[in-house]
Amino acid sequence: MKNKTIAAWLAFIGGPLGMHRFYLRGINDLPGWLLPIPTALGLYGFVRVQANGLDDPWSWILIPLLGLTIAGCALNAIVYGLMTPEKWNARFNPSALADAAPGRTNWFTIGAVALSLLVGTTVLLSSIVLSFQHYFEYQIEEARKISR
Repeated sequence: MKNKTIAAWLAFIGGPLGMHRFYLRGINDLPGWLLPIPTALGLYGFVRVQANGLDDPWSWILIPLLGLTIAGCALNAIVYGLMTPEKWNARFNPSALADAAPGRTNWFTIGAVALSLLVGTTVLLSSIVLSFQHYFEYQIEEARKISR
């Protein structure tokens, strides 16, 4: 039986590594295995920033990948947490009753939803701000090169 609360917390905490996908769909889930790739690329963007500084053009492309992955997994946690017990059990526990206990929402599920909303929104907006800031700085620098 797949528990909604466990799935929501796995999506929030271990989502960028695909843990929620493995829990819900098994070890042979291809998207679960592909999910760590943008996570690793985003972390590599942070390594590039530390090595090359904030002006490294690849870092401002790679770092938002991590942010978008974390935000997407937080969104999954929200969707799992807000799913009705009937829909949850029909989708992930088809042999269980429609109102079986693993599909019910409790305070731990609400905690996962609330933290996912807080962290996911913060990470998503930070990624967007970082991308736009570096894009506009690049445009200003290119305009200065042209005007010389």
